[in-house]
Amino acid sequence: MSKKSAVKKRATTLKPFDKYLYYKKSVQSPDTDVEFLRDTYKELRGTDARVMREDFCGTFSICCEWVKLNKNNKAIGVDLDPEPIHYGKNNYQPLLTDEQQSRVKVLEKNVMDASLPKADIISAQNFSYYIFKSREVLKSYFKNAYKTLNNGGLFIVDSFGGSQCQEANEEETEHDGFSYFWDQDKFDPVTNDGLFFIHFKRKGEKKREKVFVYDWRMWSIPEIREIMEEAGFKTTHVYWEGTDKDGEGNGEFSRIKEGEECESWVAYIAGEK
Repeated sequence: MSKKSAVKKRATTLKPFDKYLYYKKSVQSPDTDVEFLRDTYKELRGTDARVMREDFCGTFSICCEWVKLNKNNKAIGVDLDPEPIHYGKNNYQPLLTDEQQSRVKVLEKNVMDASLPKADIISAQNFSYYIFKSREVLKSYFKNAYKTLNNGGLFIVDSFGGSQCQEANEEETEHDGFSYFWDQDKFDPVTNDGLFFIHFKRKGEKKREKVFVYDWRMWSIPEIREIMEEAGFKTTHVYWEGTDKDGEGNGEFSRIKEGEECESWVAYIAGEK
């Protein structure tokens, strides 16, 4: 068998490409995300959160993990896009027990909707709120999060930045059987707008370009904290990701007063109602 025919045979035996599966394998860790949400609420409020709302929930995998943490936990997912919601209902929700499924509610709605159900924790992850490019629009979203939080609740968002995020570059990460590419196509220092792509390449196949596309404004931590406070949050906190022995992010976040100069960093910001 020739090398060319061997590659062709290997490619034909691969399962159909599932972009949400490869996204989760590459950038998501919902099981540890919910532990961070639980522990942060306990640290700051001194009690347990029971209702978590996942804004921009996509496949609502975080919701599914939240109800697995405790038999009294309830989760609400909110997203405008029916496609990832449909995916989650067919791939993640069925992995829960019937009782756990009864504690997950998914709404195909706008996160700006003032009638959204209240929660102890509202979380916006994967930098999803970066789609809001003006200060007034972002403040409107933060105000709605504040309004729909229970008294004493927490609003928790993630953020990223660093000098590497202000230049065009592409980074490849190899995984078992495939590669993940994070591609920053361009950055505008006048507007702080950035255009990002996610590409994938499975072994034996061509690179799949622009599987996910993100047109974002790069919000800084001071801006996010200031807008949270303008929206009504009485106190904000920053949780900074630690590093492993190779200088890479280790997925562990600690509350800090000062950060460090990094080419690339990830942090959480928590606002107290």
